[in-house]
Amino acid sequence: MNGSKGHGTESNDHSTSRSRALDRRRLLRATGGVAAGASLAGCLGTYESIVGGSATEGPVRIGLLAPDPDSDQIGRSMERGATVAVDELNDNDGIDGRDVELVVGDTNGSPSEARRQYQRLILEEGVDVTIGVFASEALMNIIEDIAEQETVHLTSGAATTAVSQRISEQYEKYKYHFRVGPNNNHDLGQMQVDFLTDKADDIGWNSVAVLVEDYDWTEEPWKVYQNQLPDAGVDVVMEEQYPPATEDFTAIYDEVEAAGADAAFITTAHTGTDALLDWVTPQPRPFAFGGIHVPMQLPSYYEATNEACRFGVGQSSATAQSTRTDKTQPFVNAYQDTYNGSSPVYTGYHTYDAVALFADAVENTGTFDADELVSYIEEVSFTGSAGTVEFYGQDHEHTHDLRYNSSDPDPVYFQWQETEDGEGSQEIIWPEDRATAEYQTPTWLA
Repeated sequence: MNGSKGHGTESNDHSTSRSRALDRRRLLRATGGVAAGASLAGCLGTYESIVGGSATEGPVRIGLLAPDPDSDQIGRSMERGATVAVDELNDNDGIDGRDVELVVGDTNGSPSEARRQYQRLILEEGVDVTIGVFASEALMNIIEDIAEQETVHLTSGAATTAVSQRISEQYEKYKYHFRVGPNNNHDLGQMQVDFLTDKADDIGWNSVAVLVEDYDWTEEPWKVYQNQLPDAGVDVVMEEQYPPATEDFTAIYDEVEAAGADAAFITTAHTGTDALLDWVTPQPRPFAFGGIHVPMQLPSYYEATNEACRFGVGQSSATAQSTRTDKTQPFVNAYQDTYNGSSPVYTGYHTYDAVALFADAVENTGTFDADELVSYIEEVSFTGSAGTVEFYGQDHEHTHDLRYNSSDPDPVYFQWQETEDGEGSQEIIWPEDRATAEYQTPTWLA
Protein backbone atom coordinates (compact mmCIF):
# COMPACT_ATOMS: atom_id res chain seq x y z
CA MET A 1 0.00 0.00 0.00
CA ASN A 2 2.89 2.35 -0.77
CA GLY A 3 4.22 3.02 2.67
CA SER A 4 7.20 2.04 4.78
CA LYS A 5 6.53 0.18 8.01
CA GLY A 6 7.91 2.54 10.62
CA HIS A 7 7.58 1.30 14.19
CA GLY A 8 9.39 4.08 16.04
CA THR A 9 8.28 5.46 19.39
CA GLU A 10 6.66 8.43 17.69
CA SER A 11 3.79 6.19 16.64
CA ASN A 12 2.86 5.72 20.28
CA ASP A 13 1.90 9.39 20.40
CA HIS A 14 -1.45 8.24 19.02
CA SER A 15 -2.90 8.52 22.52
CA THR A 16 -2.51 12.27 22.14
CA SER A 17 -4.24 12.27 18.75
CA ARG A 18 -7.54 10.50 19.28
CA SER A 19 -8.21 10.54 23.02
CA ARG A 20 -6.48 13.88 23.63
CA ALA A 21 -6.95 15.56 20.24
CA LEU A 22 -10.61 14.67 20.55
CA ASP A 23 -10.59 16.52 23.85
CA ARG A 24 -13.37 17.15 26.31
CA ARG A 25 -13.71 20.77 25.17
CA ARG A 26 -14.48 19.79 21.58
CA LEU A 27 -16.68 16.88 22.63
CA LEU A 28 -18.83 19.23 24.68
CA ARG A 29 -18.93 21.83 21.95
CA ALA A 30 -20.01 19.35 19.28
CA THR A 31 -22.72 17.69 21.36
CA GLY A 32 -24.31 20.70 22.96
CA GLY A 33 -22.24 21.31 26.09
CA VAL A 34 -24.77 21.08 28.91
CA ALA A 35 -26.16 17.63 28.20
CA ALA A 36 -22.77 16.19 27.36
CA GLY A 37 -21.20 17.84 30.38
CA ALA A 38 -23.83 16.40 32.68
CA SER A 39 -23.29 12.89 31.39
CA LEU A 40 -19.49 13.04 31.39
CA ALA A 41 -18.62 15.22 34.38
CA GLY A 42 -16.25 13.42 36.73
CA CYS A 43 -16.53 10.17 34.81
CA LEU A 44 -13.44 9.45 32.72
CA GLY A 45 -14.51 5.87 32.16
CA THR A 46 -17.73 6.98 30.49
CA TYR A 47 -15.81 9.51 28.38
CA GLU A 48 -13.37 6.88 27.17
CA SER A 49 -16.19 4.48 26.36
CA ILE A 50 -17.69 7.15 24.11
CA VAL A 51 -14.50 8.01 22.23
CA GLY A 52 -13.19 4.47 22.15
CA GLY A 53 -10.63 4.59 24.93
CA SER A 54 -6.90 4.63 24.31
CA ALA A 55 -6.50 4.05 20.60
CA THR A 56 -2.93 2.79 21.04
CA GLU A 57 -4.33 -0.42 22.55
CA GLY A 58 -6.76 -1.20 19.75
CA PRO A 59 -7.09 -1.13 15.99
CA VAL A 60 -6.84 1.90 13.76
CA ARG A 61 -10.41 2.91 12.93
CA ILE A 62 -11.40 4.47 9.61
CA GLY A 63 -14.80 6.13 9.40
CA LEU A 64 -16.56 6.10 6.03
CA LEU A 65 -19.47 8.39 5.14
CA ALA A 66 -21.37 6.89 2.20
CA PRO A 67 -24.90 7.28 0.80
CA ASP A 68 -27.06 4.15 1.12
CA PRO A 69 -24.22 1.63 0.67
CA ASP A 70 -26.69 -1.26 0.78
CA SER A 71 -28.63 -0.04 -2.26
CA ASP A 72 -26.95 2.91 -4.00
CA GLN A 73 -24.11 2.03 -6.37
CA ILE A 74 -22.17 5.20 -5.55
CA GLY A 75 -22.23 4.47 -1.83
CA ARG A 76 -21.76 0.75 -2.31
CA SER A 77 -18.61 1.30 -4.34
CA MET A 78 -17.28 3.62 -1.63
CA GLU A 79 -17.75 0.92 1.01
CA ARG A 80 -16.33 -1.81 -1.20
CA GLY A 81 -13.32 0.26 -2.26
CA ALA A 82 -12.57 1.02 1.39
CA THR A 83 -13.01 -2.63 2.33
CA VAL A 84 -10.54 -3.78 -0.33
CA ALA A 85 -8.02 -1.24 0.97
CA VAL A 86 -8.53 -2.26 4.60
CA ASP A 87 -8.22 -5.96 3.75
CA GLU A 88 -4.96 -5.31 1.90
CA LEU A 89 -3.60 -3.34 4.84
CA ASN A 90 -4.51 -6.07 7.31
CA ASP A 91 -2.83 -8.64 5.06
CA ASN A 92 0.33 -6.53 5.25
CA ASP A 93 0.72 -5.77 8.98
CA GLY A 94 -2.00 -3.11 9.14
CA ILE A 95 -1.08 0.51 9.85
CA ASP A 96 2.00 0.89 12.02
CA GLY A 97 1.65 -2.75 13.04
CA ARG A 98 -1.96 -2.40 14.19
CA ASP A 99 -5.08 -3.92 12.70
CA VAL A 100 -7.40 -1.66 10.73
CA GLU A 101 -11.18 -1.49 11.09
CA LEU A 102 -13.72 0.17 8.80
CA VAL A 103 -16.72 1.83 10.43
CA VAL A 104 -19.48 2.91 8.03
CA GLY A 105 -21.88 5.81 8.46
CA ASP A 106 -24.86 5.72 6.08
CA THR A 107 -25.68 9.31 5.13
CA ASN A 108 -28.92 8.28 3.38
CA GLY A 109 -28.15 10.96 0.81
CA SER A 110 -29.14 13.59 3.38
CA PRO A 111 -26.99 16.53 4.54
CA SER A 112 -28.50 16.40 8.03
CA GLU A 113 -27.95 12.65 8.30
CA ALA A 114 -24.39 13.11 7.06
CA ARG A 115 -23.74 15.41 10.01
CA ARG A 116 -25.33 12.99 12.48
CA GLN A 117 -23.23 10.15 11.13
CA TYR A 118 -20.05 12.24 11.17
CA GLN A 119 -20.59 13.06 14.83
CA ARG A 120 -21.34 9.41 15.60
CA LEU A 121 -18.15 8.24 13.90
CA ILE A 122 -16.02 10.79 15.75
CA LEU A 123 -17.68 10.93 19.15
CA GLU A 124 -19.00 7.40 19.62
CA GLU A 125 -16.82 5.25 17.37
CA GLY A 126 -13.59 7.17 17.99
CA VAL A 127 -12.36 6.90 14.42
CA ASP A 128 -8.88 8.15 13.54
CA VAL A 129 -9.85 9.63 10.17
CA THR A 130 -13.01 10.12 8.14
CA ILE A 131 -13.32 9.55 4.41
CA GLY A 132 -16.04 9.56 1.78
CA VAL A 133 -19.05 11.89 1.26
CA PHE A 134 -20.74 12.01 -2.14
CA ALA A 135 -23.12 14.98 -2.18
CA SER A 136 -21.65 18.47 -2.09
CA GLU A 137 -24.51 19.56 0.16
CA ALA A 138 -23.55 16.86 2.65
CA LEU A 139 -19.91 17.93 2.65
CA MET A 140 -20.88 21.54 3.25
CA ASN A 141 -22.99 20.43 6.20
CA ILE A 142 -20.08 18.74 7.99
CA ILE A 143 -17.21 21.10 7.21
CA GLU A 144 -17.70 23.07 10.43
CA ASP A 145 -17.61 19.82 12.41
CA ILE A 146 -14.41 18.78 10.63
CA ALA A 147 -12.89 22.10 11.63
CA GLU A 148 -14.01 21.75 15.26
CA GLN A 149 -12.83 18.16 15.64
CA GLU A 150 -9.44 18.88 14.03
CA THR A 151 -9.47 15.41 12.51
CA VAL A 152 -8.29 14.70 8.97
CA HIS A 153 -11.10 14.14 6.46
CA LEU A 154 -10.41 12.80 2.96
CA THR A 155 -13.30 13.43 0.57
CA SER A 156 -13.79 10.80 -2.14
CA GLY A 157 -17.00 11.83 -3.86
CA ALA A 158 -18.14 15.46 -3.51
CA ALA A 159 -16.88 18.01 -6.03
CA THR A 160 -17.84 21.45 -4.66
CA THR A 161 -15.15 24.13 -4.56
CA ALA A 162 -16.92 25.92 -1.69
CA VAL A 163 -14.97 23.88 0.88
CA SER A 164 -11.55 24.44 -0.67
CA GLN A 165 -12.30 28.15 -0.93
CA ARG A 166 -12.92 28.19 2.82
CA ILE A 167 -9.57 26.52 3.40
CA SER A 168 -7.91 29.13 1.22
CA GLU A 169 -9.57 31.95 3.17
CA GLN A 170 -9.25 30.48 6.70
CA TYR A 171 -6.47 27.95 6.43
CA GLU A 172 -5.81 27.17 10.10
CA LYS A 173 -9.48 26.51 10.77
CA TYR A 174 -10.32 24.32 7.78
CA LYS A 175 -6.95 22.75 6.86
CA TYR A 176 -8.00 19.23 7.93
CA HIS A 177 -10.00 18.67 4.74
CA PHE A 178 -8.50 17.19 1.56
CA ARG A 179 -10.23 16.08 -1.64
CA VAL A 180 -8.63 12.84 -2.84
CA GLY A 181 -11.15 12.77 -5.68
CA PRO A 182 -12.85 13.49 -7.89
CA ASN A 183 -11.47 16.72 -9.30
CA ASN A 184 -13.44 19.72 -8.07
CA ASN A 185 -16.31 21.12 -10.10
CA HIS A 186 -14.22 23.95 -11.55
CA ASP A 187 -11.66 21.47 -12.85
CA LEU A 188 -14.45 19.22 -14.14
CA GLY A 189 -15.56 22.14 -16.27
CA GLN A 190 -11.98 22.67 -17.44
CA MET A 191 -11.79 18.97 -18.31
CA GLN A 192 -14.88 19.29 -20.51
CA VAL A 193 -13.26 22.16 -22.40
CA ASP A 194 -10.00 20.22 -22.76
CA PHE A 195 -11.85 17.21 -24.15
CA LEU A 196 -13.67 19.26 -26.77
CA THR A 197 -10.53 21.18 -27.69
CA ASP A 198 -8.56 17.97 -28.27
CA LYS A 199 -11.23 15.62 -29.58
CA ALA A 200 -14.25 17.41 -31.07
CA ASP A 201 -12.89 17.63 -34.60
CA ASP A 202 -11.81 13.96 -34.62
CA ILE A 203 -15.26 12.69 -33.64
CA GLY A 204 -17.33 15.10 -35.70
CA TRP A 205 -18.59 17.28 -32.86
CA ASN A 206 -17.97 20.56 -34.64
CA SER A 207 -21.09 22.16 -33.19
CA VAL A 208 -22.50 21.47 -29.73
CA ALA A 209 -25.52 22.29 -27.62
CA VAL A 210 -24.35 22.83 -24.04
CA LEU A 211 -26.90 21.44 -21.57
CA VAL A 212 -26.35 21.82 -17.83
CA GLU A 213 -28.67 20.74 -15.02
CA ASP A 214 -29.25 23.70 -12.71
CA TYR A 215 -27.85 22.42 -9.40
CA ASP A 216 -25.31 24.05 -7.09
CA TRP A 217 -22.55 21.70 -8.20
CA THR A 218 -22.83 22.84 -11.84
CA GLU A 219 -22.32 26.55 -11.15
CA GLU A 220 -18.55 26.31 -11.56
CA PRO A 221 -18.62 24.25 -14.79
CA TRP A 222 -21.15 26.68 -16.24
CA LYS A 223 -18.81 29.60 -15.54
CA VAL A 224 -15.93 27.74 -17.17
CA TYR A 225 -18.02 27.03 -20.26
CA GLN A 226 -19.02 30.68 -20.57
CA ASN A 227 -15.42 31.81 -20.33
CA GLN A 228 -13.59 29.16 -22.33
CA LEU A 229 -15.81 27.35 -24.83
CA PRO A 230 -15.72 30.28 -27.29
CA ASP A 231 -11.99 29.53 -27.71
CA ALA A 232 -12.30 25.72 -27.80
CA GLY A 233 -12.57 25.41 -31.57
CA VAL A 234 -16.22 24.31 -31.61
CA ASP A 235 -19.37 26.16 -32.57
CA VAL A 236 -21.65 26.52 -29.53
CA VAL A 237 -25.09 26.70 -31.14
CA MET A 238 -27.14 26.47 -27.95
CA GLU A 239 -26.62 26.89 -24.19
CA GLU A 240 -29.18 26.03 -21.55
CA GLN A 241 -29.30 25.52 -17.79
CA TYR A 242 -32.40 23.41 -17.44
CA PRO A 243 -34.49 23.04 -14.24
CA PRO A 244 -33.57 20.37 -11.67
CA ALA A 245 -37.02 18.78 -11.91
CA THR A 246 -36.71 18.13 -15.66
CA GLU A 247 -37.93 14.64 -16.56
CA ASP A 248 -39.00 15.19 -20.17
CA PHE A 249 -36.31 16.41 -22.56
CA THR A 250 -38.50 16.45 -25.66
CA ALA A 251 -38.73 20.24 -25.93
CA ILE A 252 -35.04 20.70 -25.14
CA TYR A 253 -34.01 18.17 -27.76
CA ASP A 254 -36.31 19.78 -30.32
CA GLU A 255 -34.26 22.95 -29.78
CA VAL A 256 -30.98 21.05 -30.04
CA GLU A 257 -32.14 19.51 -33.29
CA ALA A 258 -33.38 22.84 -34.68
CA ALA A 259 -30.03 24.44 -33.83
CA GLY A 260 -28.25 21.84 -35.94
CA ALA A 261 -25.94 20.63 -33.18
CA ASP A 262 -23.68 17.68 -33.87
CA ALA A 263 -23.86 16.72 -30.20
CA ALA A 264 -25.70 17.44 -26.98
CA PHE A 265 -22.82 18.19 -24.61
CA ILE A 266 -24.27 17.61 -21.16
CA THR A 267 -23.34 18.12 -17.51
CA THR A 268 -25.62 16.02 -15.33
CA ALA A 269 -25.78 13.85 -12.25
CA HIS A 270 -29.38 13.85 -11.03
CA THR A 271 -31.25 14.05 -14.36
CA GLY A 272 -28.93 11.94 -16.48
CA THR A 273 -31.03 8.87 -17.12
CA ASP A 274 -34.07 10.81 -18.34
CA ALA A 275 -31.76 12.83 -20.58
CA LEU A 276 -30.23 9.67 -22.01
CA LEU A 277 -33.48 7.78 -22.62
CA ASP A 278 -35.10 10.75 -24.35
CA TRP A 279 -32.07 10.92 -26.65
CA VAL A 280 -32.77 7.45 -28.11
CA THR A 281 -36.52 6.91 -27.58
CA PRO A 282 -39.04 6.78 -29.09
CA GLN A 283 -36.75 7.52 -32.06
CA PRO A 284 -33.03 8.32 -31.89
CA ARG A 285 -32.27 12.02 -32.17
CA PRO A 286 -30.04 13.23 -35.03
CA PHE A 287 -27.12 14.22 -32.82
CA ALA A 288 -24.53 12.55 -30.61
CA PHE A 289 -24.65 12.68 -26.81
CA GLY A 290 -22.06 12.94 -24.06
CA GLY A 291 -20.16 14.89 -21.44
CA ILE A 292 -20.19 14.63 -17.66
CA HIS A 293 -22.96 12.12 -17.00
CA VAL A 294 -22.70 10.50 -13.58
CA PRO A 295 -25.18 7.62 -14.13
CA MET A 296 -23.32 6.62 -17.30
CA GLN A 297 -20.24 6.01 -15.15
CA LEU A 298 -21.92 3.02 -13.50
CA PRO A 299 -20.42 -0.24 -14.84
CA SER A 300 -23.90 -1.82 -14.80
CA TYR A 301 -25.52 1.01 -16.77
CA TYR A 302 -25.51 -0.75 -20.15
CA GLU A 303 -27.65 -3.56 -18.82
CA ALA A 304 -29.73 -1.28 -16.59
CA THR A 305 -30.75 0.89 -19.57
CA ASN A 306 -31.32 -2.07 -21.89
CA GLU A 307 -28.41 -0.91 -24.05
CA ALA A 308 -29.83 2.61 -24.46
CA CYS A 309 -26.49 4.14 -23.43
CA ARG A 310 -24.68 2.56 -26.39
CA PHE A 311 -22.72 5.29 -28.22
CA GLY A 312 -23.07 7.67 -25.26
CA VAL A 313 -19.85 9.39 -24.16
CA GLY A 314 -19.06 9.88 -20.47
CA GLN A 315 -16.30 11.11 -18.17
CA SER A 316 -14.88 9.21 -15.22
CA SER A 317 -11.89 9.05 -12.92
CA ALA A 318 -11.23 5.55 -14.25
CA THR A 319 -12.91 2.55 -15.84
CA ALA A 320 -12.29 -1.18 -15.56
CA GLN A 321 -10.16 -0.84 -18.71
CA SER A 322 -7.92 1.88 -17.22
CA THR A 323 -4.18 1.33 -16.79
CA ARG A 324 -3.22 4.77 -15.48
CA THR A 325 -0.85 3.54 -12.74
CA ASP A 326 0.62 0.27 -11.57
CA LYS A 327 -2.13 0.20 -8.93
CA THR A 328 -5.14 0.59 -11.23
CA GLN A 329 -5.58 -2.94 -12.53
CA PRO A 330 -4.53 -4.66 -9.26
CA PHE A 331 -7.28 -2.69 -7.51
CA VAL A 332 -9.84 -3.48 -10.22
CA ASN A 333 -8.93 -7.17 -10.08
CA ALA A 334 -9.08 -7.30 -6.27
CA TYR A 335 -12.45 -5.52 -6.32
CA GLN A 336 -13.85 -7.88 -8.95
CA ASP A 337 -12.49 -10.96 -7.17
CA THR A 338 -14.04 -9.85 -3.89
CA TYR A 339 -17.42 -8.81 -5.31
CA ASN A 340 -18.32 -11.47 -7.86
CA GLY A 341 -17.02 -9.71 -10.93
CA SER A 342 -18.54 -6.29 -10.19
CA SER A 343 -16.41 -3.30 -11.18
CA PRO A 344 -15.91 -0.15 -9.10
CA VAL A 345 -17.58 3.19 -9.75
CA TYR A 346 -15.31 6.26 -9.64
CA THR A 347 -16.01 6.71 -5.92
CA GLY A 348 -14.60 3.25 -5.31
CA TYR A 349 -11.22 4.21 -6.77
CA HIS A 350 -11.00 7.44 -4.78
CA THR A 351 -12.13 5.84 -1.51
CA TYR A 352 -9.58 3.06 -1.92
CA ASP A 353 -6.94 5.72 -2.53
CA ALA A 354 -8.09 7.72 0.50
CA VAL A 355 -7.55 4.76 2.83
CA ALA A 356 -4.18 3.99 1.25
CA LEU A 357 -3.08 7.63 1.46
CA PHE A 358 -3.96 7.84 5.15
CA ALA A 359 -1.97 4.67 5.83
CA ASP A 360 0.96 6.07 3.86
CA ALA A 361 0.85 9.32 5.83
CA VAL A 362 0.85 7.56 9.21
CA GLU A 363 3.63 5.18 8.21
CA ASN A 364 5.85 7.97 6.90
CA THR A 365 5.28 10.43 9.74
CA GLY A 366 5.21 7.86 12.54
CA THR A 367 2.28 9.63 14.17
CA PHE A 368 -1.49 10.06 14.16
CA ASP A 369 -1.24 13.71 15.12
CA ALA A 370 -3.58 15.56 12.77
CA ASP A 371 -1.40 18.64 12.29
CA GLU A 372 1.62 16.54 11.35
CA LEU A 373 -0.49 14.44 8.99
CA VAL A 374 -1.81 17.60 7.33
CA SER A 375 1.74 18.85 6.77
CA TYR A 376 2.73 15.54 5.18
CA ILE A 377 -0.36 15.16 2.99
CA GLU A 378 0.01 18.72 1.70
CA GLU A 379 3.35 17.82 0.13
CA VAL A 380 2.63 14.25 -0.91
CA SER A 381 2.84 12.84 -4.42
CA PHE A 382 1.05 9.55 -3.96
CA THR A 383 0.44 6.92 -6.60
CA GLY A 384 -3.18 5.83 -6.36
CA SER A 385 -5.46 3.59 -8.39
CA ALA A 386 -7.03 6.55 -10.22
CA GLY A 387 -3.79 8.44 -10.81
CA THR A 388 -1.33 10.59 -8.92
CA VAL A 389 -2.73 12.20 -5.77
CA GLU A 390 -1.33 15.69 -5.26
CA PHE A 391 -3.05 18.71 -3.76
CA TYR A 392 -3.25 22.41 -4.50
CA GLY A 393 -1.26 24.42 -1.95
CA GLN A 394 -2.11 27.23 0.44
CA ASP A 395 -1.54 29.85 -2.24
CA HIS A 396 -4.21 28.35 -4.51
CA GLU A 397 -7.87 29.39 -4.43
CA HIS A 398 -8.81 25.70 -4.15
CA THR A 399 -6.47 24.69 -1.33
CA HIS A 400 -6.24 20.93 -0.65
CA ASP A 401 -8.21 19.93 -3.75
CA LEU A 402 -6.88 17.23 -6.04
CA ARG A 403 -4.62 18.77 -8.67
CA TYR A 404 -5.76 18.64 -12.30
CA ASN A 405 -3.12 18.59 -15.03
CA SER A 406 -4.58 19.72 -18.37
CA SER A 407 -1.53 18.51 -20.28
CA ASP A 408 -1.63 15.01 -18.77
CA PRO A 409 -5.02 14.40 -17.12
CA ASP A 410 -5.68 11.39 -14.92
CA PRO A 411 -9.45 11.15 -15.66
CA VAL A 412 -10.74 9.69 -18.92
CA TYR A 413 -13.58 10.04 -21.39
CA PHE A 414 -15.14 6.77 -22.48
CA GLN A 415 -17.84 5.59 -24.86
CA TRP A 416 -20.26 2.79 -24.21
CA GLN A 417 -19.62 0.28 -27.00
CA GLU A 418 -20.93 -3.19 -27.68
CA THR A 419 -18.47 -6.07 -27.51
CA GLU A 420 -18.44 -9.07 -29.84
CA ASP A 421 -20.44 -11.08 -27.31
CA GLY A 422 -23.13 -8.40 -27.06
CA GLU A 423 -22.05 -6.96 -23.73
CA GLY A 424 -21.45 -3.29 -22.99
CA SER A 425 -17.97 -1.94 -22.39
CA GLN A 426 -16.74 1.49 -21.27
CA GLU A 427 -14.03 1.98 -23.89
CA ILE A 428 -11.62 4.87 -23.28
CA ILE A 429 -11.45 7.37 -26.17
CA TRP A 430 -9.52 10.22 -24.46
CA PRO A 431 -6.75 10.99 -23.64
CA GLU A 432 -5.44 9.58 -26.90
CA ASP A 433 -2.42 7.84 -25.34
CA ARG A 434 -4.70 5.76 -23.11
CA ALA A 435 -7.48 5.04 -25.61
CA THR A 436 -8.70 1.46 -25.72
CA ALA A 437 -10.89 1.99 -28.80
CA GLU A 438 -11.78 4.47 -31.52
CA TYR A 439 -14.90 6.61 -31.16
CA GLN A 440 -17.92 5.02 -32.85
CA THR A 441 -20.43 7.29 -34.57
CA PRO A 442 -23.99 6.26 -33.61
CA THR A 443 -25.33 3.96 -36.33
CA TRP A 444 -28.25 6.27 -37.13
CA LEU A 445 -25.81 9.12 -37.82
CA ALA A 446 -23.22 7.19 -39.83
